[in-house]
Parts: sequence; C-alpha cells; structure tokens
Amino acid sequence: MITGIVLLITVAFMNQLLNSIKAILIERKEKIAIAESVTGGDVQSAFSLTEDALSFFEGGMTVYNIHQKIRHLHVDPAEALASNCVSEKVVSEMAVAVTKLFRSDWGIADTGYASPVPEKGIKDLYAWVAFCYKGTIMHTEKIVASQNNPKDVRLYYRDRMLQLFLSVLSSSTTIDAN
Repeated sequence: MITGIVLLITVAFMNQLLNSIKAILIERKEKIAIAESVTGGDVQSAFSLTEDALSFFEGGMTVYNIHQKIRHLHVDPAEALASNCVSEKVVSEMAVAVTKLFRSDWGIADTGYASPVPEKGIKDLYAWVAFCYKGTIMHTEKIVASQNNPKDVRLYYRDRMLQLFLSVLSSSTTIDAN
C-alpha cells in the first residue's frame, strides 16, 4: 500500500503517458536512450513494453555504483565522490553520456535514494532527473518522495520522470524534426 498523498499513476494513465511520448518521438523521427540508477530499470521496462518501441527506443543501462557511472557514463569522479553520485551535475553527465553512447536524440537519466542511507546521513528520499536533447541539457529536476517503501519510491520516481519528460518534450515544439 502506498502511503502519503502521492499515488502511483494508474496503468491506463501510464499507457496514455507512454503513448503520448511515443507519438511525439515517432512524429519527429527521434529516438531516446535511458541511464537509470535509482529506478533500477523501471523506466527502460516501461518504454520496452510500449507498442512499436523499436521505432523510438534505443535502449539503456542501469548503473548503481560510482565505478560503473565513471566507467560507462564518464561522470566526473570528484563530483561523484563528493555527492555519492547523487547530484544535478552527475545526472546531467549521465543524460549526455547515454545520448552519445546510444547515438540517440534524447537521453534521460536518474540518480537518487529509494531508501535511507544512515551511514551517509541520508534520511530524506530524493532523486535527480535530467533530460538531454542532442547533447544539451533541456531540464533537470529534484524529485522528493514522501513514501518510504523502496519499491513505491522507485515507481513514484519513474512515474514523475515520465510526466516531466512528456512536459519537456511537449514544450520543445520548436525543435526541428529530422
């Protein structure tokens, strides 16, 4: 059961959200790639289950630890160490890198906490998300979770990330289609 005032998006609304994203990307002949950390592959899974996913979804990667983020997504080691890989700068670097790695038009990324990390002094749960278009960061945002069940938190981050991406995508109407 989900606690707090925030509810997970219903399946019907999730399908509508994903289909709206898909329609815009296909119409523009654009592709997306995803770098996930805190959502653990949930965003990739949602896109991969969307009808005609091959038409717009290039793929993605799930990277949890600092070594993999540095190795595969070329995040700045000093920033990664200083922030435990959870910062606006790190998530932006992840989004840019996944865009380049998959040669996609769009790259979206997340990093954050789905459960407290007492040894690091982390009590509040939050995630950073970033949306990159052709190497340029279009939007970043810190998402704060009110739930405390790690699974619910991850799904909340996924849902909010997809809502934000649709908003960014919809507001970028001046971007030329290929």
